[in-house]
Amino acid sequence: MLYYLFDWLDRTIDLPGAGVFQYISFRASMSAITSLLIMLVFGKPFIRFIRRKSIGETVRNLGLEGQKEKEGTPTMGGLLILSAIIAPTLLFAKLDNVYVITMLVTTLWLGFIGGLDDYIKVFRKNKKGLPGRFKVFGQVGLGLAVGLLLSFHPDIASTKTTIPFIKGNEFDYACLISWMGDWTQNWVWVVYVLVAIFVVTAVSNGTNLADGIDGLASSTAGIVGVALAILAWLSGNIIMSNYLNIVYLPNIGELTVFITAFVGATLGFLWFNTYPAEVFMGDTGSLALGGIIAVYALLIRKELLLPILCGIYLVESLSVIIQTAGCKVYRRRHHLPASQIVPVEKRPFLMTPIHHHYQKKGMAEPKIVQRFAIIGILLAIVSIVTLKLR
Repeated sequence: MLYYLFDWLDRTIDLPGAGVFQYISFRASMSAITSLLIMLVFGKPFIRFIRRKSIGETVRNLGLEGQKEKEGTPTMGGLLILSAIIAPTLLFAKLDNVYVITMLVTTLWLGFIGGLDDYIKVFRKNKKGLPGRFKVFGQVGLGLAVGLLLSFHPDIASTKTTIPFIKGNEFDYACLISWMGDWTQNWVWVVYVLVAIFVVTAVSNGTNLADGIDGLASSTAGIVGVALAILAWLSGNIIMSNYLNIVYLPNIGELTVFITAFVGATLGFLWFNTYPAEVFMGDTGSLALGGIIAVYALLIRKELLLPILCGIYLVESLSVIIQTAGCKVYRRRHHLPASQIVPVEKRPFLMTPIHHHYQKKGMAEPKIVQRFAIIGILLAIVSIVTLKLR
């Protein structure tokens, strides 16, 4: 909104300094600062309000050290994160930009689904929360909508993306069904929609799994956000995109204003979420953060970089899949009923997601988070470098 106000002031009365709002770099910087200030200024009052309302986390007994102390910690901090993302975006971004609109809808939609889950857990006292099928339905619906948008919107429709390590650095999903001949271009949208659904569901759930110890989800999401901001700027700069031989996306640079707010919000939340956490984000935050990362990557055509960039979330998800599969195989071999617990020493991991495995081995929470964050930084650097390594 401020962009339009200062643009009008610049054109009508030639207000000194008003023209600075034309620069994305300035608005992105202001977006990050505003987001961070929202978190730091309103963080403590928000935590006190949540505590007064007795909106605390119900922690399942997993046999982990220090777990009892977390019982009753204020939760639903995701509401503050989402507010710190949306408010600066509304203030500093061009609101007629289709990319910005898509990201705002994504944030609200997955925030709503995560909020329902937290509401059921906290107020209805149902530890299971929103049934998983409803979460998946919401994620699939979002992926479907984004896939259709990117396939048919007259201004941004394309089935091309950036592929790492390959000369040319561009990949067209039409190649996957080239055997259809003349029908290829008519049906490539189906392939793209399926990819979008998979990306949104996988990354959103992976981020949700990472939200298991203090500061892990917020720190890794902030790192991913910085990398996505750089990738968006490169894709929206015609000189840099030509130099790197990646897809040039007109007007995509406006998304930098959104993602800097995202980075400011996640790092600001980390101020209160580091060990020992004063507040948890809940599914309101974790589902939304994962969905934002996934949709943002799809919009800037960098979704094939996500296995590297979001390597932490990938490993978290794979650990759960491997653990589940390993336990099923053990039960089948030893003819055990599904209700019988597999001995710990016979499992692939002591506990999953994998950050709990390291907790079981005696590693302190802060050390796990710090090491995962360092790995996240390395993966972010590698993701950006892949644009040149081919």
